[in-house]
Amino acid sequence: MSDNKNLIKKKGGRGRGLGALIEGSYEKRPDSPAPVAIPVNIVGEISLDQIETNPYQPRTHFDKEALEELADSIRVQGIIQPITVRQLEVGTYQLISGERRLQASKLAGLEVVPAYIRKANDQQMLEMALIENIQRENLNAIEIALSYQRLLSECSLKQEELGERVGKKRTTVTNYLRLLKLPPDIQIGLRDNLISMGHARALINIENIDLQLEVFRRIIDQELSVRKVEEIVRNLSNHEKGNKPTPPPALKAQSSDVKMVESRLSSYFGTKIQVKSNKSGKGEIKIPFLSVDELNRILEILNYSG
Repeated sequence: MSDNKNLIKKKGGRGRGLGALIEGSYEKRPDSPAPVAIPVNIVGEISLDQIETNPYQPRTHFDKEALEELADSIRVQGIIQPITVRQLEVGTYQLISGERRLQASKLAGLEVVPAYIRKANDQQMLEMALIENIQRENLNAIEIALSYQRLLSECSLKQEELGERVGKKRTTVTNYLRLLKLPPDIQIGLRDNLISMGHARALINIENIDLQLEVFRRIIDQELSVRKVEEIVRNLSNHEKGNKPTPPPALKAQSSDVKMVESRLSSYFGTKIQVKSNKSGKGEIKIPFLSVDELNRILEILNYSG
């Protein structure tokens, strides 16, 4: 017993989680002369001040409100899923995955957290962090595509290996990676949920960037379905001549002249005006207003007497 007088097994308390179920996890007493090594590949409880952040963390922004909600849950339930760390030296650990749980644990006032301790080099650190990010976070298609690209380039994986790592078919991985070939404006629209991945996959098949952007704007302005966009892309393909695709009538309606009219009306009314027309020449003009006062101002410009 005297040899172990400076070691104690973890006691109960909030934040115990799965660590309380594993025998053989020890911590240092305040009067212990040196940190105590914890064997790798087990679940143990580690002091928060012994854990360094992950320099390879693919996510840099975490929603504050969501973190507060997770912290409230941890105060009541403890940490159900341990974080994952690697041991740098005795008494020092580096986070591999579980950044949100670690930050929420600090907000909840915990002193120790359950952690799965693994051996990992720098490349494995990056790979595990990215894969956990893909599997656990609610990522949009562009974020997933960027994570896939980092796994390929920074972890030297082939697409087949990447598919195995993330549990996806190679064709699925390829479809995500192709999204990164789209112009930045379209990638931002996909990231911000202005268009769906189905829309984006259809736009990829348009080789001309100007046409890609024009159809992209139509998707947003006219709230086009994926099926409609696929039809437009097929029409464009049918009208291709050499390397310069000629837009079909539906796209000619959105000519520079119409855009110029849109711009002039917007300046005249002091608000964003939308002019839409179809291949038969029919269309509409939309004049939005945000208040009754703004509506009255527009009516005065139109000399509307009621």
